Amino acid sequence: MTIYDQGLDKNAANFVALSPISFVERSAEVFGDMPAVIHGRRRFDWRTLRDRSARLAAALRAFGVGRGSTVSVMLPNTPEMVEAHYAVPALNAVLNTLNTRLDASLLAWQMNHCEAEVVLSDREFAPVMAEALRLLKSAHGRSPIVIDVCDSEYPGAGERIGAHEYEALLAAHAPLPRLEGPADEWDAIAVSYTSGTTGDPKGVVTHHRGAYLNAVCNAATWTLPQFPTYLWTLPMFHCNGWCFPWTVAMQAGVHVCLRRVEAQAIFAAMREHGVDHYCAAPIVHNLLIAAPAAMREGIRQKVRAMVAGAAPPAAMIEGMARIGIDLTHVYGLTEVYGPAAVAAKRPAWAGESLSEQTRLNGRQGTRYVLQEGMTVMDPRTLRETPADGETMGEIMFRGNIVMKGYLKNPAATAAAFAGGWFHTGDLAVMEADRYAKIKDRSKDIIISGGENISSIEVEDALYRHPDVVSCAVVARPDDKWGETPLAFVELRPGAVADAAALIAHCKTLLAGYKVPREIRFEAIPKTSTGKIQKFQLRERARGAADAE
Repeated sequence: MTIYDQGLDKNAANFVALSPISFVERSAEVFGDMPAVIHGRRRFDWRTLRDRSARLAAALRAFGVGRGSTVSVMLPNTPEMVEAHYAVPALNAVLNTLNTRLDASLLAWQMNHCEAEVVLSDREFAPVMAEALRLLKSAHGRSPIVIDVCDSEYPGAGERIGAHEYEALLAAHAPLPRLEGPADEWDAIAVSYTSGTTGDPKGVVTHHRGAYLNAVCNAATWTLPQFPTYLWTLPMFHCNGWCFPWTVAMQAGVHVCLRRVEAQAIFAAMREHGVDHYCAAPIVHNLLIAAPAAMREGIRQKVRAMVAGAAPPAAMIEGMARIGIDLTHVYGLTEVYGPAAVAAKRPAWAGESLSEQTRLNGRQGTRYVLQEGMTVMDPRTLRETPADGETMGEIMFRGNIVMKGYLKNPAATAAAFAGGWFHTGDLAVMEADRYAKIKDRSKDIIISGGENISSIEVEDALYRHPDVVSCAVVARPDDKWGETPLAFVELRPGAVADAAALIAHCKTLLAGYKVPREIRFEAIPKTSTGKIQKFQLRERARGAADAE
């Protein structure tokens, strides 16, 4: 023991567990009269939003919700979804945001796996949730308390499937005097299920400390000003909206809610409400690029966007620059609270050509400022690869913005943390400036005649054709080469390109062995967050090869 350990203990005056819930209390206290939520006809200021969240917390507490309880929510991007992100963690309970595009059997499986005690469900999803709750009871004997959310902006009638209605419940409970958060910042704040791109969802458990730090990192990375007007194009069910429900609270911004992600609604919100920030997967940004120029008229403010969820093709980055939206490329996974790395823009990049800026900004970049480590390693030896832009390895993270682990899955947790690093499964190179560049997912590398082919590189070439709106490249078994590239492509309406034209286009950009041997014009399966489900395409490719 040293002199600095004597009589200098933690106490209530000098140590408080980190939790993003504290941001809500501060904004209500200091900026209570300022706008917090815009949703159709509804408008809440920060004092009202905090009050509603505290009423929800009081109602949940009356149902017995407390430390370690799970509250599942089946909600679109509405005020109730924001309030759940504030109320549930304030009780030291765990928030489980359900993917609104899942089927009943998977919803029932997830609610059983995380042992949900209470469920909030929007009327729009009543049919699938009613079936999920029936399966949950019949297969697992669980009957959680169900609260119906009747959103004023939902045009349908909507069935009531619960014993309680959200607004009536809030009216019946006085707000808690304070949204306090946990005693221990290591306590779980959320459990989020992986999106299923591998076909094997796992329950990612995150903690208050990580959510707090990543919320701060979002603001630092984006130099997010106070009082931003933030549009909810990103589903809040995805990695808790990349922690932005708490980032917006930290900066006393405005949540502009959006039930449907449509280009016209997005541009209208920018024009009518002064939206200046939004986040989305590449598919949403491409939607805005492809929209008629007339939709963008009347938008005077600078709009800044974040992109993540899939490697953005160069054509998308160039397209965003053309329509005047400032794009920041971030990278992460559910296991690191959403984004935990950024292609941080250096001042000198502004003087580069557009193509060079696109290359630089297209990289996954460097770790968030409060993430302790991010590097590229040989997954077998755990030795760092040289920063030569050529030697392939796996991106790995470590630090405070890494999950607690996988719920009820110690084997998967141990494998993910082998060697003291979180293994992402993303194959990349480290460039000389210490920015990482993903080459592929480990399972997506195509080995043809002994040569490694990056499916991302081939996709990027396809995206540079003006007729291609979406594409995915996977390995097709081949008797001679072992594997060859097979491309699945969706064309823009009215496009005239055929397979021969796309192959000829690729030959101008790629080495011969990387050019797709076959192109199929088929619908490409995607998750609700825009990630392409390559495991389904690999199954199609194997099935076609077996049939020959």
